[in-house]
Amino acid sequence: MGLDNDGVRFLLHAHNLGVSFAETAMVGRQFLLTDAKTLTQNLRRFGFDATEKEAARMLAESDGYAESFLRFLGARVADSFDASDYESATDIHDFNEPIPAKYKNKYSAVIDGGTLEHIFNFPTAIKNCMEMVKVGGHFLNITPTNNFLGHGFYQFSPELFFRIFTRENGYAKPRVYIFEVGLNCDWYEVSDPDEVKERVILANHEPSYLLVIAKKEREAEIFKNTPQQSDYSAVWQESGETGEKIRYTYDPPTRTPLMRLQNLPFAALRRFNRQVNRAFGMLNSRPRHFKKVKSESGKLE
Repeated sequence: MGLDNDGVRFLLHAHNLGVSFAETAMVGRQFLLTDAKTLTQNLRRFGFDATEKEAARMLAESDGYAESFLRFLGARVADSFDASDYESATDIHDFNEPIPAKYKNKYSAVIDGGTLEHIFNFPTAIKNCMEMVKVGGHFLNITPTNNFLGHGFYQFSPELFFRIFTRENGYAKPRVYIFEVGLNCDWYEVSDPDEVKERVILANHEPSYLLVIAKKEREAEIFKNTPQQSDYSAVWQESGETGEKIRYTYDPPTRTPLMRLQNLPFAALRRFNRQVNRAFGMLNSRPRHFKKVKSESGKLE
């Protein structure tokens, strides 16, 4: 578990959006996985007047963990939670089990940098995170999506987070981003399937991550009603209103012609195919679903 260059950029982006890190909890104690030069570049990119010496100090402190970076972002409290004490987390708790009351409504920011996909009882684990955030605070998530088979128990769909972080559960509509792993990769803001009235589907080659920012607006009984996928909910509601049974049709993701080159037994063509699809693939070909972020360092209102 750790904050690599993309994770660092994400927290800096969240800071620029107004997220308070004053009281921060990490789900799993996070390493700071970058180098002084790159960290300095990212800090300057997001408007911080930082020197490479300051960046090197952050990396040297806290035995390579992220607490020093979080303090740079304003954290007065930087707690960490784990089921084991092998990484010296401040608090030992298995997130398969409900969180004790003393941790609820305590933190201005709860950060999952890649832990929830490893926890079998995900509904309890995510509910714990949501309850730990105090009103006005935020949940921040960096989690694997496509092409991470075998990494953990789960790969997550954007729809999951749109259906979890709702007004009914006390949260504002989340911001959800997706990016493919790579040097200085582009970010895309993901559309809510309930708003575009169709499934937001991606078939791609590269390992991809979701980034989620969700603000808690009020106290609520979380998961009083079980979240349902939006297209099924719409079909059930329409069917109930009309009294007619509606057949649901599955719209598979289309594939660009160049994507079919992956089946050719030529390594060079496959490499070329990857480069072309990175530039002209599914993320760019579905602007209704994936809107390219022009500058993640600024406010994206």
